[in-house]
Amino acid sequence: MDLVPPPHQQDLPDALTGAQGEPAGGVGDPLAQRLKQVAKGDEAAFAAVYDETAPRLHGLVLRVLRNPAQSEEVTQEVFLEVWRRASHFDPRKGSAIGWMLTMAHRRAIDRVRSSQAAVTRDDTWHARTREVDFDTTAELATARIEARRVRSALDGLTASQREAVSLAYLGGYTHTEVAGLLDLPLGTAKTRIRDGLIRLRDQLGVTP
Repeated sequence: MDLVPPPHQQDLPDALTGAQGEPAGGVGDPLAQRLKQVAKGDEAAFAAVYDETAPRLHGLVLRVLRNPAQSEEVTQEVFLEVWRRASHFDPRKGSAIGWMLTMAHRRAIDRVRSSQAAVTRDDTWHARTREVDFDTTAELATARIEARRVRSALDGLTASQREAVSLAYLGGYTHTEVAGLLDLPLGTAKTRIRDGLIRLRDQLGVTP
């Protein structure tokens, strides 16, 4: 979703109080009168309020969110709040449309913040995932480097030593199994493995 910052504060008066010259209070404000009826549970009055104000409220929400689907959801949430909180409207503090638009603006900003928090959580998760991937890649790279070093060191052994060491430590065979595979006496197999390991250690520069 493309998110945009909320309108600047200097933009809010016109956006939230309606057209210039619109009544600021409840005197002569038909919408304010209908809100009073809504506060008493008048569903017909609520339907009239919805028909009259839905385009403006949805337009403000869409201006903030720029996401049609989410804007529709938030607009519906606003009207649910209007239905539940109509009794809280005070015409002495402003116009009915201003009260509703302020409510819509607040709801839209809440959705922006919620979406941004979700994005932040996702980014954090992906960053952690990439970090794990990096660590895994680094370990694999290190292992491959070490494997190349070992293979290079193995090349420095005699053929018999390399064969015995490879079977014992790369193939996982026991000394007895190595002796059997190479058709050697057990003592000879052990000697080749021991001598090969000593030479391999020297090749790798490992201090005993």
